[in-house]
Amino acid sequence: MRAVAVFPTEKKVSLIDDHPEPALESPTSVKLKVLEVGICGTDREICTFEYGEAPPQSPYFVLGHESFCEVIEVGSGVQQIKPGDLAVLSVRRPCPEMCPACRVGRQDFCYTGDFKERGIKKLHGFMTELIVEDQQYVYTVPRELREIAVLTEPLTVTEKAFDQLSTVRERMPWHDRASNSSTRNALILGAGPVGLLAAMKMVLEGFNTFVYSLGKGDAAKEKIMKDIGVTFIPAEDVKASDVLSPCGGHVDVVIEALGAATVSFEVLQALEQNAIFIFTGVPGRKAPIPFDLSDLMKELVLKNQLVFGTVNAGPAHFRSSIADLERFNVRFPQAVRGLITARIAMEQFAGPIDQPVGIKNVIQVN
Repeated sequence: MRAVAVFPTEKKVSLIDDHPEPALESPTSVKLKVLEVGICGTDREICTFEYGEAPPQSPYFVLGHESFCEVIEVGSGVQQIKPGDLAVLSVRRPCPEMCPACRVGRQDFCYTGDFKERGIKKLHGFMTELIVEDQQYVYTVPRELREIAVLTEPLTVTEKAFDQLSTVRERMPWHDRASNSSTRNALILGAGPVGLLAAMKMVLEGFNTFVYSLGKGDAAKEKIMKDIGVTFIPAEDVKASDVLSPCGGHVDVVIEALGAATVSFEVLQALEQNAIFIFTGVPGRKAPIPFDLSDLMKELVLKNQLVFGTVNAGPAHFRSSIADLERFNVRFPQAVRGLITARIAMEQFAGPIDQPVGIKNVIQVN
């Protein structure tokens, strides 16, 4: 069976044709044909061997964690999923210790760090022809999302961030959760797939939304942002420390989707009272950056600011991601499709990893 395999010890990434074909392992197993796999920055970093871990006793692991599949077989105990269904799969699996978070199916908050992740850590990923997974990690998607369902996993980043944002905003005694009346301006850092999906989400949730990113003159990105109804702030023209000015002088929430520490902390230092800053990106290994941490600490305290990071996603976030893709499909049909720049045959997998173009590149497996 064909697969794109990462060999960490040998430091190579290859298309192999002898990956074992999986079989149903239990009554609750689901066998799926992989249709598409999205490529993201995590995959590119794995392919430079910054991280990534093969399953025990295996010299390689299969790449890919952004899946879109078709169900072809189910175990006798599977009730809600049937052959022919379209589906996406979650990524993280519980730690063997079954910590309090993993015990209740929230391994996105795993305490031990011993979790496994498809295509990243100790588990084969989805960039192969067939996979088998337990039904609890399989989420069916409507057929009308056929063209965009591969965006489900990237959108879960924002879904989890927004879930936590909704909770922490209740610290404001005047906050009306139902109407979002106490928060109006949102700033997204980055105009990649995660950033633009976050922008769509925040617009639908009633925020005045701004996107700060490089990309001035990128017609495709600028059209998407115009279609969504967000204000684009080109980083070529505006310093990170001055980004609040084109936002009307104040933003209530910042969603970072850059993985760029210098820009992020410059924006963080510019924020005003009661702002919430959410980190979602992981910066690469670079030299330390100089910042006055004493001044940053003082501002966080005196301005009642809140900073938190978020990674992975829980079951509710996969379900809300699918629901929001349906909303995007109605409200922004061209824009959400425009996020996928190219669909590429698995034999040409190296192209979107070594020299990515556009916004989101997708590998067509079957």
